[in-house]
Amino acid sequence: MSNSLNPPLRNQQHALIQKLANGIERIWQQYLDLSPYQVPDDLGYVEGYLEGERLVIENHCYQTPQFRKLHLELAQVGKGLDILHCVMFPNPAYALPIFGADIVGSRGEKAAISAAIADLSPVSADRSLPAVYQAQLAELPPLQFSQPRGLPPWGDIFSEFCLFVRPVTAEEEAVFLERVLTFLTIHCQIASTATPLQASTEVSKVLAGQQRYCTMQRQNDKTRRVLEKSFGTEWAERYMTTMLFDCVAV
Repeated sequence: MSNSLNPPLRNQQHALIQKLANGIERIWQQYLDLSPYQVPDDLGYVEGYLEGERLVIENHCYQTPQFRKLHLELAQVGKGLDILHCVMFPNPAYALPIFGADIVGSRGEKAAISAAIADLSPVSADRSLPAVYQAQLAELPPLQFSQPRGLPPWGDIFSEFCLFVRPVTAEEEAVFLERVLTFLTIHCQIASTATPLQASTEVSKVLAGQQRYCTMQRQNDKTRRVLEKSFGTEWAERYMTTMLFDCVAV
């Protein structure tokens, strides 16, 4: 399934990123009918430098009837920083939330996860999840982490079930991993039996919600600064708008 160079970048990354990347692809394969997604030739695998350290980005993209784009990005800066980024963009004809997950971590003697977030973000006008999601997510047991993190100013795109933490032990990493894969399993199970919308007005509402999600996510200054420092402003803008958070026109 992997379309990365050998050896896969994930084999060199923090263990939690390896486990989540493998788990995401395993669940996609189990529940969804995957087909290749055409990535621009120069964006599938990218190399650059950030403050003298080598930056590598691998993008793995697929599509299904329910999802116009499944995107798993793995990145590494030098020998110290590892990144996982995943977003599932629904086909606008399906009134589904947007699954997203991100991990930022380091390896070596000071191996740690500085940030880990996952959510099923609503795209409805009232910013609520569909009832079937609400029911299943509400049944999940509450989790306690020693270092929860606050959402950014534009974080109102996330749901009440959003998990944003700094896991500080192996046990907390395992709990985070299990909950993210549970989110993903619920999402794929519901999506695999979803029926497409018939009314164009309803599709337009979904599109508007997806566009708002992408617009808010592009406000992540940390991501943009890293890309601009490594590849320049113009390239960073193109990458943000065509790979990370691309929108379908209404």
